[in-house]
Amino acid sequence: MTAVSDFIKDEVKRSVLLLLISGVSLVVSFFWGKEMPVDPAFVAIVLCGIPILWDATTGLLLRHDIKADVLVAIAIIAALILNEWFAAGEVALIMEIGGFLEDFSAAKANKGIEALQKMSPKVGRIVDGEDVREVPVEQIGVGQTVRVLPGESIPVDGRVVSGETSVDQSVITGESMPVDKRAGDQVFSGTINQMGAFDMVVEKDSENSSFQRLVGMVSSVDAEKTRMVRVADKWATWLVAIVMVLALSTYLLTKDIYRAVTVCIVFCPCAFILATPTAVVSAIGNLARRGILVKDGDSLERMSQVDTVAFDKTGTITEGRPKVMEIHPDSRDFITMVASAESSSEHPLAKAFMEYSRSKDIVYSSPEAFRMTVGRGIETNVSGKSVMIGSAGMLKEANVSVPDDVSERSQYLYSEGCTVVFATVNGVYSGYIVFSDSIRGSSESMVTELRDMGVGTMLLTGDNARAAVHIASQAGITDVRAECTPETKMSFIADFQENGRKVCMIGDGVNDAPALKKAWVGIAMGGTGSDIAADAADMVLVKDGIDMLPHTMRLSKKMMSKVRFNIVFSMSWNFIAVALSMAAVLTPVTGALVHNVGSVAVVVNSALLLMYGKKMKNTESRKDSQN
Repeated sequence: MTAVSDFIKDEVKRSVLLLLISGVSLVVSFFWGKEMPVDPAFVAIVLCGIPILWDATTGLLLRHDIKADVLVAIAIIAALILNEWFAAGEVALIMEIGGFLEDFSAAKANKGIEALQKMSPKVGRIVDGEDVREVPVEQIGVGQTVRVLPGESIPVDGRVVSGETSVDQSVITGESMPVDKRAGDQVFSGTINQMGAFDMVVEKDSENSSFQRLVGMVSSVDAEKTRMVRVADKWATWLVAIVMVLALSTYLLTKDIYRAVTVCIVFCPCAFILATPTAVVSAIGNLARRGILVKDGDSLERMSQVDTVAFDKTGTITEGRPKVMEIHPDSRDFITMVASAESSSEHPLAKAFMEYSRSKDIVYSSPEAFRMTVGRGIETNVSGKSVMIGSAGMLKEANVSVPDDVSERSQYLYSEGCTVVFATVNGVYSGYIVFSDSIRGSSESMVTELRDMGVGTMLLTGDNARAAVHIASQAGITDVRAECTPETKMSFIADFQENGRKVCMIGDGVNDAPALKKAWVGIAMGGTGSDIAADAADMVLVKDGIDMLPHTMRLSKKMMSKVRFNIVFSMSWNFIAVALSMAAVLTPVTGALVHNVGSVAVVVNSALLLMYGKKMKNTESRKDSQN
């Protein structure tokens, strides 16, 4: 019983069940209805027709609103007057199928704000002399001192007064690498303290913190996108007038009420109503097979109008995690020594190096007397040798000189947005390792394809200008906006759109959520991205298939051309059917069937979108197999 109860409560499942029951009743009605005491089409009329009649009546009388429901209601009533139960039920069922597809395509899972609120820091530790007490974040005031322990979320905005640490602030800035913090540096609420404990002085209370501003921005732009108005509803007033004039003219000319009623039935705009939702659902199915989830049909219509694509950098254009890009000297002895030293470290760069060493089948030993200086590096003993691995500043403090050519190389690498770590053995320079966030393999070809389509591109990132320009040049993007906050990302997009541009934003982080909401279309990376970004976006690339973006844009344009064709075809078909009805060629039942043929033709034409792009995909597969 519980399973049945849950099924009935599920709106989508309930709608499908009612449509199936109605469809079966019409099949039975068509073949055996005349032989039965009560025509089974009665079931379809009750389940599908009564809601339509109610909506049409209340809309017309209470809101003076003429929509497509009124046209369908006229057709149903006209069929019932002549006891044509099958025709009435058939019209009602097709209308409900169209409404179901439309609601299905427009269903939007928008849980971003709720998820953001759950991520908001809830408590903080106030330091009062020797006393440290945990309080709700709302009770933390400006000027107070707060202590943050390793692994904790920073509760409010402030500035470090004592201690050193590394902070993952990708949630706010999108930076791929942890940022070292020491006395005097600013920290933001919602970011994660990764290493050491530190004390900070509060500069903003919780209501004005960076994270709460992020929540506010997502909320403020959430209501700006409205559903696409159904085409049939736009023209409903004129269509009602036309059908009434045609039906009345038919009756006055022929004195045949059956012809007039048949005109009402065949002119019912079911195919017209199906024109948009069937195309949208087929396009959504096409993209779903390619790992792209579309949350609402409106976003596909908007996608067809996009002329500019804005990319986040980390996790979107790039892989989103540090990788070893260069080692000098590139020898097994050097790699083994560094791996042994770093094997006890939890730093993200150390983890990246250990992943690299495992790919080289390096066998390393455990270090001795391991000591880490937050934001600087590590000191340890490996096989009886004193090993230090860290930043240039750490080597300078230890009075270790770096060869001039290495220093010049490291400065060049810094300018390219890389992170360089140096190693010493027994107080003597030994080598260096270069880390960088690598570009996705498909990014450059994807940007080139967009450019060939006449679509502009730009990079919006919270990373520093050097790293941003370096990655952008690799991807072929010339318009770069670096060191962006969530506010500035959203501001850039707003400025573009106020100047008439249609911007598609692609991002992966929580900090991208406001921009994803503000953009004409928002697309989130589903693999490396956060749940918050996915909830804020209109589409999600489940497998981070950024190379599918050009296909998505082409498909959206194809979908809109299908919609336009469907509309022209359906109206032409209706007028042909009206002419045949006025000439008494069609009866109410045959009129309903002809009317149904038009609806089926629209559905079949839309279903062809499921195959769109298959030839191109097969061609690419053959090329890959040949290579």
